[in-house]
Amino acid sequence: MIQSEEIVRVAAKGDGVTASGRHVALAAPGDVVLPDGTLQPGPHRVPPPCRHFGPCGGCQLQHLDETVLAAFVRDRVLHAARSQDLESGVLGETHLSPPRSRRRATLHAQPAGGKIVLGFREAGSHRIVDLAECDVLRPELFALVAPLRRMLGAQKGRWAVDVELTLADQGVDCGLKGYAMEGLQATEAALGFAHEHRLARLTVDLGYGPEPVWEPEPVTVTLGGTPVALPPGAFLQATGDGEATLVGAAREWLAGSGPVADLFAGLGTFAFALDGPVATYEAARNAHLACRAAAARYAGRVSAHHRDLFRNPLQPGEIDAFDAVLLDPPRAGAREQVARIAASGVGRVVYVSCNPSSWAKDARTLADAGFRLAELRPVGQFRWSTHVELASLFVRD
Repeated sequence: MIQSEEIVRVAAKGDGVTASGRHVALAAPGDVVLPDGTLQPGPHRVPPPCRHFGPCGGCQLQHLDETVLAAFVRDRVLHAARSQDLESGVLGETHLSPPRSRRRATLHAQPAGGKIVLGFREAGSHRIVDLAECDVLRPELFALVAPLRRMLGAQKGRWAVDVELTLADQGVDCGLKGYAMEGLQATEAALGFAHEHRLARLTVDLGYGPEPVWEPEPVTVTLGGTPVALPPGAFLQATGDGEATLVGAAREWLAGSGPVADLFAGLGTFAFALDGPVATYEAARNAHLACRAAAARYAGRVSAHHRDLFRNPLQPGEIDAFDAVLLDPPRAGAREQVARIAASGVGRVVYVSCNPSSWAKDARTLADAGFRLAELRPVGQFRWSTHVELASLFVRD
C-alpha cells in the first residue's frame, strides 16, 4: 500500500523530493504527498505571485517561501562543493535578488490563434506564454510588452521574433532578431515605436548581426562608477543588486592586493570597481573594445587585452606577474585556464561562477594545487529560477 510521504528538499531542477527519492513537481519542503498523489500543503508553500507560474519557463520556484528559496540557492552551491570533497572556511549569507529586479531578458513573439503572443517559452517547449504580468522583470522592461505586441502585429505572414531587452544608463536597449523591417511602413513603425517609448537604442538583426536603427546618444552601462559603452547583446549581470553583491565580494577579498588579472572580464564589471591596477582579458571583440575605451580614462590603472582564454590561456609565467587572479567564465567553466593558474605561483584567486557544477570541477583543480577554499557566497540573481551563482575565494597558504 502506498504511504503518505513528506517532501524533504528541492532538487536541482525544482522538483520536491521525498526521503525515499520520489520526485514531485511543484512541491515544497513540508508538503505531504498523499497516497492518491495529491499534495497536502506544508508550512513553506506560498501562493505564487504570478498567474503564469507553472506553464511559464521563466520561473520554477514561486511556490517556495523566502526561507526555502534561500536554502535552495545555498544548498546547490554547497552540494557542488561537497561533490568534489570541498568545504568552505566561511559560508557567506545567501543573496536573493528581489522581485521585479531583472534588468535583461530575452522574450519571444509570434502570431498564434489570431493574435500576437509575446513572452517566455513554456518549460521544455517552443510554445510561448503570452505575458499579462511578470514579477521578475524590471517595470521599465515589462512596460514595453504590450507596445511591442502592437508594433510587431503589423508584420504579415508567418514569422517569429526574439526580443532582447536590457536596461542601460539611457533607458531600455531593445534588440529584435528576425524582425523583417522591409519597406517604408515597417521602418516608420519601428522608429515611431522607439521614439514614443524613448528607447535608448533599437537594433534589428536579420541574420547578419544587430544593426542599430535608433540610438539618439551612445548607449552605456555604468560599471564601478565608470560609464562603459554597451555593445548590442553584450553580457551584463542579470540584476543590479546581484552585480553589487558579486563586485562587493571581489573588492573585499582583493583589498590591498597588488596587480590583479581579470580573466573573462567582459565589459569590465569587476575591473572598474577594484582599487589597484587591473589587467583585463576578454575574447569578445566588442566587449574588449568597450572596456579598453573606458580604461583609457584611468591612465594605466586598468589595461585591456584581447585574448581568447579558451584557446590561448594565460600561462603560469604570465600569471606570476600578478598578486591575484579574478575570473568569471561562461557556464562551461575554465578548465584549461584554471590548470595554468594552479601551476602558477599566484596565491589568491577570486572565482565568480554562474554554474556551480563546472565551478566545483575547477575548484578541485585549485585545491589539488594547494589552494584552500576560504570563503563561499551563494547568489540567487535569477529569482524563483533554478539558475544559481556564486562568488568564491581561494588562497594558497
